Amino acid sequence: MEKQFTHIEFGRARMVDISEKREIPRLARAAGEIMLSRGTIEKIKTGTVEKGNVLATARVAAVLAVKKTPEIIPMCHQIPITAIDVDFEIGEEIISAVVEVRTVGKTGVEMEALTGVSAALLTIWDMVKSAEKDESGNYPNTSIQNIRVLEKLKG
Repeated sequence: MEKQFTHIEFGRARMVDISEKREIPRLARAAGEIMLSRGTIEKIKTGTVEKGNVLATARVAAVLAVKKTPEIIPMCHQIPITAIDVDFEIGEEIISAVVEVRTVGKTGVEMEALTGVSAALLTIWDMVKSAEKDESGNYPNTSIQNIRVLEKLKG
C-alpha cells in the first residue's frame, strides 16, 4: 500500500483536520549534535564563553522554539504543551542535545521536539561562533548533524 501525504490535497498544501481525533497523552523525544573544537568545548565546560552560559541559554531557546513551532512550521497545529525537558551531553568535540515534549492532545509533538533541538544547537553555535571561526571568518570544523526523532509515543 502506498503511503499518502496527509498535508497535500489536490496538489495544495493544507493543514490536516484533527477535529475528530481524541485527546490523548503524547510524547516525542528528538536529538541532535553540534561538532565544536576542543578549545570551545573547554570554554563551555569552564563557563568562560564571553556571551555567557551557553547551555542555559540553549535550554531557554529550545523551550521557546517548542512553544513557537506552529509559527515557524506552516502546517503544525497549535497544541497545548504540558512539559518540555532539555538535556545536554558534552563530549570531547561534540555536544548532544535531547528535547522531550509532552502534550495531551489530538496530534503528536515530534515537530516541536525537532524544532527545540534545532534551536538549542543553533543557539550553541551563535554563542561560540567567535571561537569557532578560522582566519577567513568561516567555520570549517563546526557542524550540526543527526537531528532526528528518537521516540514518539501516544496513549
